[in-house]
Amino acid sequence: MRAWQVHRYGPYREVLELEDVADPVAPDGGAVIDVAAASLNFPDLLAIAGHYQVRAPLPFAPGFEAAGVVCAVGAGSRHKIGDRVVTFASWGAFAEKLAAPDDALLPWPDGLTAEEAASFLVTYQTGYVGLVRRAQLRAGETVLVLGAAGGTGLAAIQLAKALGARVLAVAGGAAKQAACRAAGADLAIDHQTEELVAAVTAATDGRGVDVVYDPVGGDATERAQKVLAWEGRLLVIGFASGTIPAVKLNRVLLKNIAVVGLHWGAYFGHDRGVIVDAHRDLCALVARGAIRPVVSRTVPLADLPTGLDALAARQVIGNVAVRIAP
Repeated sequence: MRAWQVHRYGPYREVLELEDVADPVAPDGGAVIDVAAASLNFPDLLAIAGHYQVRAPLPFAPGFEAAGVVCAVGAGSRHKIGDRVVTFASWGAFAEKLAAPDDALLPWPDGLTAEEAASFLVTYQTGYVGLVRRAQLRAGETVLVLGAAGGTGLAAIQLAKALGARVLAVAGGAAKQAACRAAGADLAIDHQTEELVAAVTAATDGRGVDVVYDPVGGDATERAQKVLAWEGRLLVIGFASGTIPAVKLNRVLLKNIAVVGLHWGAYFGHDRGVIVDAHRDLCALVARGAIRPVVSRTVPLADLPTGLDALAARQVIGNVAVRIAP
């Protein structure tokens, strides 16, 4: 099979090699899938560079998220040949075939294309588990979504609206603001031209927001803390800015604010039932048309570096997918 390989950590343009390698073997309690499509995520850049929190053993095929069809099963697997699945794997998605344990495989949501299905699991699970389980969002509350035009942000907008919330979305530039409004945002705030605190204060009549959905970190988090309402929740998703912010504990104290984090992938090891239950609920939302991944760009397997260029330059609206099967 063809697979992108990393033999040494470093910048993706320097270390990625498209090679012919042996097909994977189905593990006991797992399966091999013919990969139809894979999705690009910011951690892919970190993994290739050797900066991700878990280092893959060299050489490895990068890529965490894919959709495909089971083509082989190991002893004791719950799956059968022909099952359509999505997966969040440790690595290996940027290849024509991928081996994964059963616990990393979930049903492909009906009605989604291969590219949409490949872009579904991480972004929508992150949004749903974050908003429902960690931030305990309630209908009628107001959510501020930072980094709102990316895949994670647009998913959070759709989900918050489906849960009955009002959504304020922060994104830079007219195209990204339009994407946020198309996803359901009640108000789009341009961080390039508007001052965040003033814009949110005006939009909420001075009350502030109940939940800040934060995959960005850095200065954006420090500003967003100022607009949390009484008993608001700061939901920490990640640090795409590259900077881990400081939390002003005096504000946490004075407004009874809760700071909660979400390391979604850790639920696979700690409580997989959370992921299974969320997937069931998310598939129901897909079926009723409430949510759908936004895939703004698709590249063939051979052009993976081009897709990573767009991701690294933060030019992506929604998701970038890699089409692998014809």
